[in-house]
Amino acid sequence: MATPRTDFPPIKACLFDMDGLLINTEDIYTLCHNILLSRYSSGPMTWDIKSQLQGRPAAQSIALLLSHFKLTHIPIPEYTSALHAIQESEFRKAAPLPGVPALLHQLKSATTVTKGEKVHVALATSSNAGHFEIKTDHLGELFSIFEPERRVLGDDVRIPKGRGKPSPDIYLVALKAINDSLEEGEEEIRPEECLVFEDGIPGVVAGRRAGMRVVWCPHEGLAGLWKGKEGEVLAGRGEGSEVDPEQLGEVGDGWGEQRVTLEDFPWGKYGVVPGA
Repeated sequence: MATPRTDFPPIKACLFDMDGLLINTEDIYTLCHNILLSRYSSGPMTWDIKSQLQGRPAAQSIALLLSHFKLTHIPIPEYTSALHAIQESEFRKAAPLPGVPALLHQLKSATTVTKGEKVHVALATSSNAGHFEIKTDHLGELFSIFEPERRVLGDDVRIPKGRGKPSPDIYLVALKAINDSLEEGEEEIRPEECLVFEDGIPGVVAGRRAGMRVVWCPHEGLAGLWKGKEGEVLAGRGEGSEVDPEQLGEVGDGWGEQRVTLEDFPWGKYGVVPGA
């Protein structure tokens, strides 16, 4: 086990996943898949497969799902189209998860402890633009903190093709979006000054590979699946052989933290003074 690092600089940027982290759409995803899988006399989707799908590009996730349930004879476009029809209504019921409204409100005027610098935010979600709109149209106030140019969605042209989570690109693009829109006189933000908020394991891997600190706030079903192996997840090693270990952290290196919810977030340990 590594010696935890303790000399981190204050956090100057918070980068957020969305589904299952800010809003309860991971449970809605499960519901929609199970409705559709039942039509093929298959399912239900449990966390052993769901954990592998979180945060990945849609086509890749569906291919993994169909393979898991031995439904590879079903064309991915056919399954996707049927799934979208179900999601069209269910996603409109999305709601914020515990602690999220308060946390985002605090970030609207948060500053660093040391120099009183503004703490910036960006969104980094694998949801495409169409699904983002369906999920958030009724949550405009909640998502108003994310400026349009700092919303990096799954179909964003700034993400190279085939480089979704667990690749680090989406978080590096989000950081670049922040740095490209800083006000005159603000210093460019470095990866180690970023805090990634994630619920999914591929996203934690992406954040760690980007050289950023990570807060992992998993669904209780996913947390139970990884009980006793939390250190591997926080080190970015939850993807096994899929990711080059040289790009990852070490168990206990201090770069990651697990939380049950985002309620009462400990900003002080990250060098941040939250807004009122």
